[in-house]
Amino acid sequence: MITGIGVDVCDLDRFARAAANPAVRRRLFAPGEDDAPPHTLAGRFAAKEALAKALGAPAGLVWTDAVITKDDSGRPGVALSGTVLARAQELGVRRVHVSISHDAGVAVAMIVCER
Repeated sequence: MITGIGVDVCDLDRFARAAANPAVRRRLFAPGEDDAPPHTLAGRFAAKEALAKALGAPAGLVWTDAVITKDDSGRPGVALSGTVLARAQELGVRRVHVSISHDAGVAVAMIVCER
């Protein structure tokens, strides 16, 4: 059963300018997650925004408590901890599906949470 759906888009150029600031990168990305090119980071940020929406966007979620991952084939996923994990557990989320794409100067991400 689907418990939440979220989608977000992120302008690649605008995000690259913001992500040039190390403080922004530290606030948005966990160590090791931030060592990617700007277009990849924009996709990861869009996925985090989409995840927040799928979880009902409660106050207090910490960006670094959701780490966007990829498996050996490149398929994206998400590792939850802290505030994000607590909210997912509160909603009964057992599985999170992630899709990220880049085209025409934007990154788009979609998240589906299910029980």
